[in-house]
Amino acid sequence: MRIAYVCSDPGIPVWGAKGASIHVQEMLRALSRRGAKLTVLTPRDEGTPPADLSCVQVQALPPAPKGDPETRAQLLLKANEAVTDALNALSPDLVYERHALYAHGAMEWAARQGLPSVLEVNAPLLAEEAAHRHLALPSEAEASVRRAMQSARLVCAVSPPVAEHARQMGATDAIVVPNAVDPERFPSRGPRPARPFTVGFLGSLKPWHGLPTLIEAFASLRAQVPEARLLIVGDGPERSAIETRLAELGCLDASEITGLIPAAEVPAALSRMDVGAAPYGASERFYFSPLKIYEYMAASLPVVTSRTGHLAELVAHGRTGLIVPPEDAAALADALVGLATDLARAQGLGAAARARVLSNHTWEKVAARVLSHLQASGPRAA
Repeated sequence: MRIAYVCSDPGIPVWGAKGASIHVQEMLRALSRRGAKLTVLTPRDEGTPPADLSCVQVQALPPAPKGDPETRAQLLLKANEAVTDALNALSPDLVYERHALYAHGAMEWAARQGLPSVLEVNAPLLAEEAAHRHLALPSEAEASVRRAMQSARLVCAVSPPVAEHARQMGATDAIVVPNAVDPERFPSRGPRPARPFTVGFLGSLKPWHGLPTLIEAFASLRAQVPEARLLIVGDGPERSAIETRLAELGCLDASEITGLIPAAEVPAALSRMDVGAAPYGASERFYFSPLKIYEYMAASLPVVTSRTGHLAELVAHGRTGLIVPPEDAAALADALVGLATDLARAQGLGAAARARVLSNHTWEKVAARVLSHLQASGPRAA
């Protein structure tokens, strides 16, 4: 099967190290292992693909537009023509697209050709862009989203709220397919080396990840477990504020922020941790499917996360990790202290977490489910 994988989001370098980039690479890997011949359409093809993805062909789209938001949005809308031209030349059997703002050309092209198509939706992008950045040409942006959703034969959403958003935008067939892991990237853990208890965080340093709560909790942990360490793997706009607060609390010397690292180095970084933290804040419509949690679990780490959204369905409290109230540094600190002073329990939770994620949440199973559902749905009636 020849699959055109479309990723027209100018913020996602397909061979990069950010979470969205890893998501793209993992889906490409899973589809390739099922025998697909893949061509990626992207405006961000810089970098070198991993060795096991060297067989993936790349069709460069026009470079990511720059300029004021309105001009940029107009150019992104025009880029649908380039996507259509590229698909005409490729003539694939299936179009798989990672949903992006202002992008509807791929799904409409597949619908016109009567070909199967999958639209992978990772967030309600209209609301996200309006809340955290600037949504230019809002009417045109919404119309583009509706065109993509209505044209896709199958929409795969990472969480129930995202699936509901897709239906509201006109998707006729939307299923929930959470994120996953590649077991081959995360070997089984050996005996724990002698070292200080280490709290870990993996991800971009952005406001919604709850780093201020984690910093306060870590300071409280250090009051009871003075040798405890904090390892933050990632980078982002909050880094300076995090470092300042760590210094104010006298914890900077017990902390390390690695910055952004290649995906190949993530498993080794996680192996230095004893617990994986995901301290998301309170949210009425929490829609994330946090890749970090799946990777913590695959790395045999107990997860401490917030009781928000559907996270309590992923992390079983007292079995694969601990759930605490959001934005409650004292409760988060208590959970960390409990694990730091009972390493046997921490390791038991981590082992159970690994067993659960590897049995239920692998990219191979994601690809199999998507393709199976697509086949069962059959062609859309005219």
